[in-house]
Amino acid sequence: MLPFYQTELPEAGCDEAGRGCLAGPVFAAAVILPPDFYHEDLNDSKQMSLAARERLREVIEREALAWSVQAVSVDEIDKINILKASMLGMHRALLDLNHPPGLILVDGNRFIPFQKIPHQCMVKGDGKYAAIAAASVLAKTHRDAYMLALHTQFPQYDWQQNKGYPTEAHREAIRQHGPCIHHRRSFRLLPEGEQLRMW
Repeated sequence: MLPFYQTELPEAGCDEAGRGCLAGPVFAAAVILPPDFYHEDLNDSKQMSLAARERLREVIEREALAWSVQAVSVDEIDKINILKASMLGMHRALLDLNHPPGLILVDGNRFIPFQKIPHQCMVKGDGKYAAIAAASVLAKTHRDAYMLALHTQFPQYDWQQNKGYPTEAHREAIRQHGPCIHHRRSFRLLPEGEQLRMW
């Protein structure tokens, strides 16, 4: 894990969580870390345990020079598509930072330019650069907390386990109960050829 991509400009790492889910918003985070930031557990959030992510969330939110997590709703996802929604979430998070970065580091291979600030896309960047890894931790933990809250209202979908991802158990619940208002109607909720129950 490298601490920075470069050191001349303050850089913000950006990442999202929930892009491949069948239900719930997509969350995006932007994080600017201090020059001396280091934590031995920081990594791609998908490679970390739940307990480690929660510990890192507290550290990052306390020690980051600036951070923001923003959500893009299911309705917005269905209107503009998930890729544009992920970019919109990152833009919202960047806009919410208390001071602008000089460089934006983005996990993945696509980004829509933001306010003429230079950016660099990094495939698997959440496992390479600390700022992107920190953003991945915040996006993941904030989204998981949101889905846990939704689970109390819609326990039939088992979102405390699958967090809205297309597990077979989640799809079986959709077969039995049909989709709810938090499912993404623009997504294929069941395999091709299977009919959904009425909304």
